Amino acid sequence: MTLQRPIIWVHEEALGSRNPALLEQPDRPAIFVFDTRWIREACISRKRLGFLYESALDLPVTLRKGDVAREVIAFVERHQADGVVSSLPVDPRLERIAESIEQHCQLDLLAPEQFVDMPRPPRLGRFSRYWRDAEPVVWEGF
Repeated sequence: MTLQRPIIWVHEEALGSRNPALLEQPDRPAIFVFDTRWIREACISRKRLGFLYESALDLPVTLRKGDVAREVIAFVERHQADGVVSSLPVDPRLERIAESIEQHCQLDLLAPEQFVDMPRPPRLGRFSRYWRDAEPVVWEGF
């Protein structure tokens, strides 16, 4: 069933103007949640938090902090939405959050435009690991 009145869940893997959910539903309310548990347990640096915050400020999103699934579901209820649209996550943590949201309402996940066609799945964690794999592919045609 196609969602008529969704909200948009923006997560850290798609914090940019090319977010497929924001592009598909530009007039719908959107939310980004700072996952306080993940920040605490993963020891996220202030520099990375600043990057996330500044990136989120560039988007038409409501900012919240706390349990991501709970905040997204509350946002759905507050806006009397019929579901959630988001970008397809790669990170297993975000996949678990998506599954939790889907237990409460319809969730449509859109595949983002690939930055680079990697020969194998990306190594998650640090951007530098990803970039070591991606950089040769990016510059291959030049």
